[in-house]
Amino acid sequence: MKTGPYYFVKDLPLHELITHEFINTFVKKGSCYALTYNTNIDEDNTVALLPNGKLILSLDKDTYEETGLQGRPSQYSGRKVMKFIVSIDLMDLASNLDSKKYGRVSWSFKEKKPLKFDFLLAWHQTGAEESVMMSHFSDYGIQERQPDVVLGMVAELRCPVLRSGQLGGEPGAACGARELLDWLGAVFSHTELNNEPNNFISTYCCPQPSTVVAKAYLCTITGFILPEKIHLLLEQLRHYFDEPKLASWVTLSVQGFADSPVSWRENEHSFGKGGEHLYNFVIFSNQDYWLQMAVGADDDCPP
Repeated sequence: MKTGPYYFVKDLPLHELITHEFINTFVKKGSCYALTYNTNIDEDNTVALLPNGKLILSLDKDTYEETGLQGRPSQYSGRKVMKFIVSIDLMDLASNLDSKKYGRVSWSFKEKKPLKFDFLLAWHQTGAEESVMMSHFSDYGIQERQPDVVLGMVAELRCPVLRSGQLGGEPGAACGARELLDWLGAVFSHTELNNEPNNFISTYCCPQPSTVVAKAYLCTITGFILPEKIHLLLEQLRHYFDEPKLASWVTLSVQGFADSPVSWRENEHSFGKGGEHLYNFVIFSNQDYWLQMAVGADDDCPP
């Protein structure tokens, strides 16, 4: 259950993410992640640092023009462009700290348009001390945080019948992947699945064929969780079937931050109606698996 830590830094100047010390300590060694906190992607300036060393800025028109940096209009802009995307390769930037390019970015962040944000930060390097990031940002009152873990049990849960080799399902024999994703959404939001006539909140019911399980365990982990930690969780779930079980499948669902400027890889992300970008693993007892990926209607499809 150890999926942390991650860190919260309030009012961190953006230029701290392009210093020689930060890039050499965190970006070049291991995987470093950062995301602005409590910013709305459709309205505010937002920033994300990706593990490949790319610093992605989603800026409103005024801020973009004031920075003097080169970018491109957001693909979600209408006729009147109000948002711009700036991508800065920190690996390339750090290769020559005396270059005009580094000087221009540094001048922009420190003097021309100093920007500060509340950031979530995380860093993964095998064998590294977890306190390194705490020490590096000690002047900014950095806080260490652990993901919230809630473990619950759902009794007498009606579940869809799945067969690993039938992704699209088969009438009367097995449900398909799309039906499963809808059902998972209902379970995660604690929706009643019985479609009773006096239920005015939801008329949803479990897809057919289905079966009732006496106990279903639902574990929710909330926080700034790294892909490396998710991979460990996935490996643990695979080992769940090392011994015979009554259950024939388990799932691992990962929800991305609704207001992140990117979804998959460096694809631009927008909030739209709900900011969805997620993926779901279904692991079967025979070690087959399904991988489902989804985004909002306006986003580019996952790779």
